[in-house]
Amino acid sequence: MKYLLLIVLVAVILWIWSKRSPRSSGRQAPVAPDPEKMVSCAHCGVYLPQSDSVADGGAHFCSEAHRQAGKSAGGA
Repeated sequence: MKYLLLIVLVAVILWIWSKRSPRSSGRQAPVAPDPEKMVSCAHCGVYLPQSDSVADGGAHFCSEAHRQAGKSAGGA
């Protein structure tokens, strides 16, 4: 009977130890998002992600004010 209790005690200690120790296989590294295309503002030349730019025709601008300034400078 005492050997059975000893085996159960060792099994419980091993089970608790295995739950405590970190394992790299259980945790996966976060996946990095795909890189986004960078465009330059047609007015000031600053680079920004294409999703943040204001597009007008084929040109990209960093803000609505620069789009308006580019439109007035190009049309004059």
